[in-house]
Amino acid sequence: MELSDEDCKLIVSLARKAITDYLEKGVQAPVPEGAPFHLKEKCGVFVTLHSVRGKKRSLRGCIGFPEPVKPLLEAVIDAAISAAVRDPRFEPLNERELDEIEVEVSVLTPPELIKAAPQEIARKIEIGRDGLIAEKGWNRGLLLPQVPVEEKWDVEEFLMYTCLKAGLEPDCWWDPRTKFYSFQAIVFGEEGPKGQIKRRRLQGPS
Repeated sequence: MELSDEDCKLIVSLARKAITDYLEKGVQAPVPEGAPFHLKEKCGVFVTLHSVRGKKRSLRGCIGFPEPVKPLLEAVIDAAISAAVRDPRFEPLNERELDEIEVEVSVLTPPELIKAAPQEIARKIEIGRDGLIAEKGWNRGLLLPQVPVEEKWDVEEFLMYTCLKAGLEPDCWWDPRTKFYSFQAIVFGEEGPKGQIKRRRLQGPS
């Protein structure tokens, strides 16, 4: 899916409105009337919230849909509310925090199975381009493509932390029973709480 800068602004503004309406009024924001048709296509999406206090920026919630199971704008609304109040790692967001929260949205391509032997899998992954899903049995975990860039991981560290996110041993990527899926994302968000909405340019190691 191609997204214009105006599309990105609409999507992030909708995510923030969904959170605000839910916290202040207890209602779910509707999909805007007259929204472009292509923003109603089914698409995977994640909403990430960061708490920004002075120079300190920390994760405050991140939830979404890895697969294209809902129309994009509906998925954005659901994911934004869930990131704010249903992420089990954090206490629910409260109204007082709305001015401290930075909203980021990642629109995902459909995940594709990485077909490679364990010793070859690292060569199929590019930092700054790929997000990863690790899957073994009932265990499944996902890391967005911006995560290894922000954490300055190499590919093997990225694989290790994706295994840990799935609740698996960090070296499970050497187990041929572990499946990995890659996906890409268009990432955009606020520059600071309620700030200008910009597209994120992910840059891996040179």
